[in-house]
Amino acid sequence: MSYSSRLSRAFQKAPILPLGPCSRYVLISDCHRGNGTWGDNFLKNQNLYFTALKHYYAQGYTYIELGDGDELWENRRMSQIIEIHNNVFWLLSLFYRQGRLYLLYGNHDMEKKRPGYSDQVCNTFFSTDSQCHQPLFPGLTFYEGLILEQRGQGQCGQGQRLYLTHGHQADPLNSTFWRLARFLVRYFWQPLEHFGVLDPTSAAKNYTHKDKVEQRLTDYAQKTGHILITGHTHRPRLSIEAPYFNTGSCVHPRCITCIEIECGELTLVKWTMQTRSDLSLYVAREELEPPVCLEIFQKKTQPII
Repeated sequence: MSYSSRLSRAFQKAPILPLGPCSRYVLISDCHRGNGTWGDNFLKNQNLYFTALKHYYAQGYTYIELGDGDELWENRRMSQIIEIHNNVFWLLSLFYRQGRLYLLYGNHDMEKKRPGYSDQVCNTFFSTDSQCHQPLFPGLTFYEGLILEQRGQGQCGQGQRLYLTHGHQADPLNSTFWRLARFLVRYFWQPLEHFGVLDPTSAAKNYTHKDKVEQRLTDYAQKTGHILITGHTHRPRLSIEAPYFNTGSCVHPRCITCIEIECGELTLVKWTMQTRSDLSLYVAREELEPPVCLEIFQKKTQPII
């Protein structure tokens, strides 16, 4: 199966969410939450992530995670990840209770696509604050793809769609042969990473591989006429040159990046730790690119025949 077919398959039964003038969505990918050991790449940015999440919850955003939220290649037990990052999952559970949480799976958490996974693993969690078990994501479905669709006449046109998925479908080793890739990471590249050796099969760590994957995703978006938003490569991207965008990741050395959708506009932002003149630290939100209105792509997103 070609990468184009794999991407199209992700949207065949994808839920469709409304995208109206008052809609607020935040798209985040590649958190790679781990078990708190030296290999947990999420640890260095956990405070940035939690602060950003509190902001989006208070502002009424719907949280959409585009895959690789949890690192299940290097870690076997989801329960350990939930226990270590208890505060994060508590906040995500608040989103879920209000119907503002959608989680997609990527190559590093492909196990979540198993029927009943949420009820088996993510049904409840032990809250360290209340010292008792509380509901986490009972009955949650992990999707491969999601579609945001404008309904009705808005300032950015009518009927525009955004196609959301992780993006690993454009990477054969991490899609068709993901079990082989997981074996290599778990038993070969993970130990070597401790000595500074980067995984050459990873689209996030190998720039040549990253470029090839992103070119395939761009080609797919242009050929199908879809506005495609993914993660996977960890490289944030929001440009009017092509209808392919990328949220970046939460494991950058000094920041996390994401895409906000509000009033028909997409904004690529990053959250970083900054210093005030009195040397106190604070978490800052910064726009990496000017907001992009979907209206710009009304004529650009026509499939190539």
